[in-house]
Amino acid sequence: MAEVPSGAPWGSDDDRRVHAARDPHRPERPGGPGGLGGSGGLGGPGGPENPLFRLTRTAWQAVLAAGVATLVLGVMILVWPEATLFAAGVLFGLYLLLSGVLQLVSAFGTHAATSLRVMAFISGALSILLGLFCFRGAMQSILLLALWIGIGWLFRGVTQTLAAVSDPSVPARGWQILLGVLSLLAGVVLIVSPFESVAVLTVVCGCWLLALGITEIITAVQLRRRARFAPRAL
Repeated sequence: MAEVPSGAPWGSDDDRRVHAARDPHRPERPGGPGGLGGSGGLGGPGGPENPLFRLTRTAWQAVLAAGVATLVLGVMILVWPEATLFAAGVLFGLYLLLSGVLQLVSAFGTHAATSLRVMAFISGALSILLGLFCFRGAMQSILLLALWIGIGWLFRGVTQTLAAVSDPSVPARGWQILLGVLSLLAGVVLIVSPFESVAVLTVVCGCWLLALGITEIITAVQLRRRARFAPRAL
């Protein structure tokens, strides 16, 4: 009886290689067919584009546009502070009118308790009256805006200071107390001398917008440089 030669082309070694090649659970090499490095894989010329590459390619443009807009706004505030205050007063008057109308609608159209509806009606009526008072002149609107900001800072400072003093477990307790006292003092200054304080606040806001715009422009340039090193494909 003739023996099967050990070196036959369809021997056991070749069978194992064939079954191993057909095994779906066997990981393929990155450079092989269907791998990430092959011509037909995901990383090839025809593969999908990396979302990170698209994000870095477009993010710097958005940051640059925001930086330029912020820089221009800061320059406008510093060059024309009176016009800026007038525009802020008009927007504040519109805000008061709109919020007052919404509060009146909610007072007449909700099924809340009578006391809440009365409070909403009074608050809405006062808001509308203050909004109309803003349109009587630029000085009135600036005065109301300064008082509004001052009262808000005053209440915020008092609340933050009392919360930090009464609770020893507050994180960064010393800084919280310091910020609360500074907010309280800033609110008092705005209430006592509203016109001078708003003028100073306008200059500070313009300088802050300038610094913010320059920072965003520098960040956009750095993002554009780093976008070149991002992988194009997955």
